[in-house]
Amino acid sequence: MEYPAQKPASDLEAFLSPFFLGAYGENDELFEKLILEFFRDHVYWRRNLHPEDAPPIPTRVLHSEEYLDFVDRTKTELHRLTARLKTSAPFFNPRYIGHMASDLLLPGLIAHLVTTLYNPNNVTEEAAPATVRLELAAGRQLAQMMGFNTQPGSHPCAWGHLTSGGTVANYEGLWNLRAAKYYPLAAREILPELDVDPAAVTRRPLSLDDPDPWPWFNLDVDAVIRLRQAVAEALSGQPAERRQALSDRLEQARIEHLGPMDFHSRHAGLKPPVVMVPLTAHYSWKKAMKLMGFGSAQLVSVPVTDRMRLDPQALDRQLAELKAEGRAVLAVVGVLGTTEYGTIDPIDDIVALRQKWRKQGLDFGIHLDAAWGGYMATLFRQPGGGLRQREEVAAQFRYFPSSDVHQAFAAIRHVDTVTVDPHKLGYLPFGVGAFIARNREITALLGESAAYVFDEADEKADTDTLLRNLGRYIMEGSKPGSMAAATYVTHQVFPLDYKHFGRLTEVTVRNTEYLYDRLHETAERLKGKVRLVLPFEPDSNLICIAVNPEGNHSVPAMNRYARRIYEELRVVPDQPPQMREYFGSRTNVFHHALSEEARATLTDRLGLDAATFTAEADGERSSNYIFLLRHTLMNPWLCSTSEGMNYLDRYCRYLERLLLSRL
Repeated sequence: MEYPAQKPASDLEAFLSPFFLGAYGENDELFEKLILEFFRDHVYWRRNLHPEDAPPIPTRVLHSEEYLDFVDRTKTELHRLTARLKTSAPFFNPRYIGHMASDLLLPGLIAHLVTTLYNPNNVTEEAAPATVRLELAAGRQLAQMMGFNTQPGSHPCAWGHLTSGGTVANYEGLWNLRAAKYYPLAAREILPELDVDPAAVTRRPLSLDDPDPWPWFNLDVDAVIRLRQAVAEALSGQPAERRQALSDRLEQARIEHLGPMDFHSRHAGLKPPVVMVPLTAHYSWKKAMKLMGFGSAQLVSVPVTDRMRLDPQALDRQLAELKAEGRAVLAVVGVLGTTEYGTIDPIDDIVALRQKWRKQGLDFGIHLDAAWGGYMATLFRQPGGGLRQREEVAAQFRYFPSSDVHQAFAAIRHVDTVTVDPHKLGYLPFGVGAFIARNREITALLGESAAYVFDEADEKADTDTLLRNLGRYIMEGSKPGSMAAATYVTHQVFPLDYKHFGRLTEVTVRNTEYLYDRLHETAERLKGKVRLVLPFEPDSNLICIAVNPEGNHSVPAMNRYARRIYEELRVVPDQPPQMREYFGSRTNVFHHALSEEARATLTDRLGLDAATFTAEADGERSSNYIFLLRHTLMNPWLCSTSEGMNYLDRYCRYLERLLLSRL
């Protein structure tokens, strides 16, 4: 096959070219050179640690039968492995527009591979003297991206660390907020014996004479931290024996010791609290409620608007009902980029509602699940950390960002805890998620001890030093330092602001806008044959479409047709990926997730009989959902290559042919 003569590289191509290994392995020489250079560097490090020692592996064994047999078996299994891996989803290729995965940024990929040779364990600085500090630095980078303060001299000071993924980060958000919400009631057990005025410390109307647990549970995170610090200072002034006795009493009164059942039996006036999430929230929240011992029954789903964003009016009504019932709210979760639709919840409205209800005695933590959309904050962040105005951001795009989306990103700095996934829009290897807390002093509520890992002599050290014993303050124990190195190095090469990392994010959003327009053109060409509908305008770089043959009025029949289309787009195990022209993913929008008005609008646009869209589920004939084709547009090369090949134009033509051929 002959290729046409190459055109001069555009500014965009020149900018993007060194980022990734490339769909054709274009940067293979660069990758190989860097890997070999730093592998040799690692070997020299080993040889020079104590060069006076004799090598434990003598050279004569390299020719022994056992050695050669081991090499043969290893090569055989590795060949088998790579043969199996050839059926992997080709995330690196611009023809892949399915799940939330793409090619990997070279700095992070190489840093990950190189650091794995050193095998650091980031549970503590003793096991990872280099990469623990890199992890804490990466956490600060992410916290700054979110608009939090990271200067220890200013309060509150944020911190962050890496997890194995967004699910664990979500668990950790709930774990942190649970510790904060329940601590004051435990502290009340010993406050009468300490010279601490809880009202003065928390700046809230608290009285030790009032048995009502409600005001103690409804303190904000910063007030709880002030209370804990006051208790710690008061305890430090006690004689050693009394200090230990009071500390033991405090720990034994906490939910972490008693568990939810015994804790609530001690505080009979406190009903089990709820956690509120939008209907579009990730399934990990239901798992988190089970793991924390609350039970999924205490997870309250908040309705969403026809844009698939959390409905603030519905949240307000639900908060009023809970307040009237005397039910406390542990946390409200907002989503910055839903997994199914990429939509952005109104974080600013959630923050405003907390302010409203705080004045009426109902307070709750706010967790932001930004696993998908977190890195989109780079588009809004100035190099110095300031927030860009919407007009400045919008000048780069045709539609993005709406005023609602800009306000949501502007409000992030007010939330308490955040989940981000560097292995999604951070283009880093699986699995690396991240947890961020706006106030790092919350960690003092969670510290665990292990004599063989952590040094109790460091108890009086500053917070920066204490956090290097990471395993004390996080859910996970042993964890790979290689991911910390990958994240930190990537952020050093591409700082998390609009002039650096944001340029990559900008390309993907513009590609999304391009596909959005092309799909509308495709829908026009299909008129009278197939209805192609975009049910929700994209808030981020993710687009869903619904398809229905013209003349069909049945939801189950439409879903069967859409599934036939998806069968040509999905990755099939044990089937060579070359047999697929494009790769996509799928999701559903369920009957219960839409308001009556939104259901009527969507069924009308699709030419469906609204009566066939019901709340009933019945296998393949199910009518309680509408099947959607889902497109995740992470690959920056979708619209721009050196040969002028536009993968999104080709995809629209392919999709058009596919839709007509399956009628």
